[in-house]
Amino acid sequence: MRMLNTAVVALGLMLAGPVLAQTAKQATLFKNPQCSCCEEYAKYLRENGFEVKVVATHDLPLIKKQHGISGDLEGCHTTVIDNYVVEGHVPVTTLNKLLTERPAIKGVSLPGMPAGSPGMTGKKREPFTMFEISGDAKPKIYAVE
Repeated sequence: MRMLNTAVVALGLMLAGPVLAQTAKQATLFKNPQCSCCEEYAKYLRENGFEVKVVATHDLPLIKKQHGISGDLEGCHTTVIDNYVVEGHVPVTTLNKLLTERPAIKGVSLPGMPAGSPGMTGKKREPFTMFEISGDAKPKIYAVE
């Protein structure tokens, strides 16, 4: 009986493998070719279950404009995940919240390059405030970590 249970578990894992591989969250990260912190952020996403394609480009301002990212919400790089735009070094907890809740917004932003944020060196000095990217004149807070 124990051998049968082991065989059933093994078969289940073999069948689940392809399904699990297909469920990896797809991300495309647009970055300046010379930026290394963006590569660290891509590595962070990969370590947290995302499949990341990195696109080095000198057209980052145009990409930000196309995704409706205002100057006050700009971060280091722009990532597109499941039709949402993610600006800057947004922690994965907020990304998972965004992908679970699926709000009617364009995306989220952690403006600037805060020390200690995912992909950045240094120590976190204060909570990170992520804002909605929605086209509103005054950005609304989406999450604080």
